[in-house]
Amino acid sequence: MKRKDIVPTSHERLMREHDFIVSKTDLKGRITYGNEIFIEFSGYSEEELIGTQHNIIRHPDMPRAVFQLLWNYLNQDKEIFAFVKNMSKDGGFYWVFTQVSPMRDKNNHKIGYSSVRRMPNPKAIPIVTDLYRAMLEAESKAGPKDAIATSTAILVSVLQEKGLSYEELINVLQSL
Repeated sequence: MKRKDIVPTSHERLMREHDFIVSKTDLKGRITYGNEIFIEFSGYSEEELIGTQHNIIRHPDMPRAVFQLLWNYLNQDKEIFAFVKNMSKDGGFYWVFTQVSPMRDKNNHKIGYSSVRRMPNPKAIPIVTDLYRAMLEAESKAGPKDAIATSTAILVSVLQEKGLSYEELINVLQSL
């Protein structure tokens, strides 16, 4: 469960170019594995992370609609790429470019999810920050019942305006 006693700070940790943060979860989003870089950036010990909901590192600056999109892709057995702002145990934050994919056992049964995160293109972060800020404002104004739909509409509008699919937008931003 997300820690409600952590206060976000303006302290940013920058991913190193050759680092990869890796984590795995079960089908309900509980962490089953985290590599050393995940432990380092999250600020939690391995014992604190294993068995905990992955949203323990969710930053409040992240729109709910982004996670709804992520779960929609995963529920369709599709991988997804996204820019995500995570929060460390000390309230600091770090941006990642993430790839989340379903994991399967030898019988092809879905058993969980794997996330590999790397350094995002720094040129993309101001653009993503502005988009996420607009989405969050829409979520706040709409209220809990309509928050995700309202926020998703902003993302869809941006995609239509640019004539891009979600995947194309993410690839363009990461390759700026």
